[in-house]
Amino acid sequence: MNLLLIITLLASIQFVVFGGFVGAARGKGKVKAPAITGDADFERRFRVHYNTMEQLIAFLPGLWAFGLLIDVNIAAALGLIYLVGRIVYFRQYIKDPALRGPGMLISAIPIYVLLLGGLGAAVWQTIASVT
Repeated sequence: MNLLLIITLLASIQFVVFGGFVGAARGKGKVKAPAITGDADFERRFRVHYNTMEQLIAFLPGLWAFGLLIDVNIAAALGLIYLVGRIVYFRQYIKDPALRGPGMLISAIPIYVLLLGGLGAAVWQTIASVT
């Protein structure tokens, strides 16, 4: 359980750090709130942060479902891969949005495995408990 908690907290910290980069770019690019356009560097950082939020919505329940129902160590390993993928995505997207593919793939595959594995285990255990 602690591994799942550690990965959850690391993902949350990563999201907050990405948000800090958005705030810094907003100030540097002189993009006044609530605007979300006007400076290319700000826009790229904003988009990475927003995309990470979108991914977290699927990642966190998948992480916990897989970890609780299948294997906590495998879930944590997939969680680490996700975190690395988000860093790659951040670095590549900031450099050139066209380069975002590898980072997106590295972070998306673990999400799919966690979600489908967790769902499959939940369905399997539900069917098994009924019979």
